[in-house]
Amino acid sequence: MKWYASLATACVFLAACGAPSGDSGESEAAAESVAEPTGLLNVYSARHYDSDKELYKRFEDETGIRIRFRESGAAELLEAMKAEGDNSPADVIISSDAGTLYRFKDAGLMQPVESELLATRIPEHFRDPDNHWYGLAKRLRVIVYDPARVEPEQVDEYADLASANLEGDVCMRSSTNIYNLSLMGELIDRLGKDTAEAWARSVVANFARPPQGGDTGQIEAIAAGQCSVALVNHYYWVRMTQGSDAQRKSVEKTMLSFPQQDSWGAHVNVTGAGVAAHAPHKEAAIQFIEWLAGEEGQFLLTTETKEIPLVAGAEMPEGLDRLPPDFKESVFPLNKLGENQAEAQAIYDRAGWN
Repeated sequence: MKWYASLATACVFLAACGAPSGDSGESEAAAESVAEPTGLLNVYSARHYDSDKELYKRFEDETGIRIRFRESGAAELLEAMKAEGDNSPADVIISSDAGTLYRFKDAGLMQPVESELLATRIPEHFRDPDNHWYGLAKRLRVIVYDPARVEPEQVDEYADLASANLEGDVCMRSSTNIYNLSLMGELIDRLGKDTAEAWARSVVANFARPPQGGDTGQIEAIAAGQCSVALVNHYYWVRMTQGSDAQRKSVEKTMLSFPQQDSWGAHVNVTGAGVAAHAPHKEAAIQFIEWLAGEEGQFLLTTETKEIPLVAGAEMPEGLDRLPPDFKESVFPLNKLGENQAEAQAIYDRAGWN
């Protein structure tokens, strides 16, 4: 993992950016001014998007607070922070999925934050009940299918993926993937452990191939005729509609179904952020998360990812008009996705969902 920083920030860590080495107070003051004019913020992010670089730059330009960011997988960042202990330089943690945010909180790597602005803008069920993290953008885990082989009514519930009518037609990614773990975390609560496990066993019986690849790979597999249905986060499908010629040709062979429209609604999750437990720049960290909940932050956070802005009235990214305008989404306490995570993995393991 590497740190990335603007030139001004880098100067802080490279000893005054070549300032004169004399002993005069004037020289020392000048060096201090060049090194850190107004503030510093260290961001640990599990996201990897070019638009995030622009996001950091905009925040720097508007506030004068220089951002250093460290990007890696959520598991790698978590282990790095554990190793750093009380001396961790992390101020802000950004990660996708409430399940991964739970892992940081459960490891004692986040601290509660009281913010009237965030409490007003972020709906209660999209934030940690103890205010350790706040959701900032949302995604839905939906069913993608081949309309030439499957009728819409065959895939309007998650339960349909376990139907004998889809034997040999289902593609999936690994059970260890956090998106699948979080979905199971909700199903455990909605259906009960026994019914959720029976569902998982029946889905495994319908596999067209062993679990593999990411969400984009599931869509491509359907387009290639390897299977007929799969689970994906909505934004992978939307991004493919604006991708390469090959991606557009693949995605146009498929459609999305938003399950549970007659019951609790489609499974929803978040990208969120929290303040690190030992943040050396706590106030700047809170300011940054609040900025992400503002108009500009919401747009930059979602414009490339094609997630859905979480703050009411925020501008929608291009391409989201391909989704139904009035779908029903689940209102479910997202902290339970993390609390049920171990049981979710155990269920998948017993079901043979590798």
